[in-house]
Amino acid sequence: MAQRTVEVFIAGCPVCDDALQSIRKLVCESCDLQVQDMRTPGAQAKAKKYGIRRVPSVVVNGQLAECCQTGGIDTKTLQRLGVGTR
Repeated sequence: MAQRTVEVFIAGCPVCDDALQSIRKLVCESCDLQVQDMRTPGAQAKAKKYGIRRVPSVVVNGQLAECCQTGGIDTKTLQRLGVGTR
């Protein structure tokens, strides 16, 4: 069972809160969920490294999910990246 790192970039808004709730329901024990709050310098630096230009966004194993590059979070896209699969 491969461990996946799932980073969720949020900024404390209701849309971000809803997205985080959805992702929390999706992840499994093989997922290491990390919440990155864009109101902190560390999260801002990571977001810049990943090329994040909007929140909420999700990075799986160091790769910005394609749904987050062009629009909102899509659970089917995240599942294709292995989120929530054992």
